[in-house]
Amino acid sequence: MALTVSLVALFGLVLLLLLRSKTVGYGSAFVAAGFGFFLASTGAAGPINQLTSAVIEAFQQL
Repeated sequence: MALTVSLVALFGLVLLLLLRSKTVGYGSAFVAAGFGFFLASTGAAGPINQLTSAVIEAFQQL
């Protein structure tokens, strides 16, 4: 678990730096995919899925 959390932090930091410098390319896509993959294996996956479902449901009611 500790390894997964540290990888999430690492990928999140790299993704933030890439977004701030407006760098778009294969490297940033790989970092974003890696961040999502490791984030999905943490405890944050459940609340993120619930939030996404709630937002989609709210848009469907408009």
